Order: sequence, then structure tokens, then C-alpha cells
Amino acid sequence: MSGETGPASSAPPPGEVEPGSGVRIVVEYCEPCGFEATYLELASAVKEQYPGIEIESRLGGTGAFEIEINGQLVFSKLENGGFPYEKDLIEAIRRASNGEPLEKITNSRPPCVIL
Repeated sequence: MSGETGPASSAPPPGEVEPGSGVRIVVEYCEPCGFEATYLELASAVKEQYPGIEIESRLGGTGAFEIEINGQLVFSKLENGGFPYEKDLIEAIRRASNGEPLEKITNSRPPCVIL
């Protein structure tokens, strides 16, 4: 058929910036605590929403699950006692990509506890 241009590109149109580009996330987590799975789940959700985002993991101290956006600590499991909700992190990334000020995420879901 004429007029077909091939597979659709997910790149933004010329002159537009891909949402989330320019935002750098660092997640520091405790590997012996088993928090790598939580990091991978969160990173996957972020990449799904913002494919162009830069997300990095770093091994941290006991009980740590800390998230920085552009060098600013936005979530700390050590302070909140749980893990962030994906929607709260996605909102923080949206704010950062729009140049809005970041606020600390204070909502957290409790870690799984096996009795």
C-alpha cells in the first residue's frame, strides 16, 4: 500500500523532548535484605512510563531503599519504614521533568512480613 511509512516510532516529534529525559534517578537498596526485586519492579514501572529516563541502582546499607531524583533525596525507607508507591514516584518524576520543585514522598507501603 502506498503511504505506509513502516513501524511507528516511539520517539517524540522533532522539537519535543521525550518525557522524563534529563531526569536521573538513583535507587540505593540493601541487597542482602532482598530489596533488589522491589527495585527491579519499580524500575520497570518507571521505564514503562518514561522510556528515556536514566535510572541507576547502587548497593546500600542494611535496610536501605533510598531514591534520589537529580541528586535530591525524595524517598527514604529508613525514614518511612516501607517502600514507595509507584504512583508517587511517577508523580515526582513528572514534576522533575517539568522543572517543578520536588517534595519528599512520605506515603509508603509496608514491606512484606512473613509471620
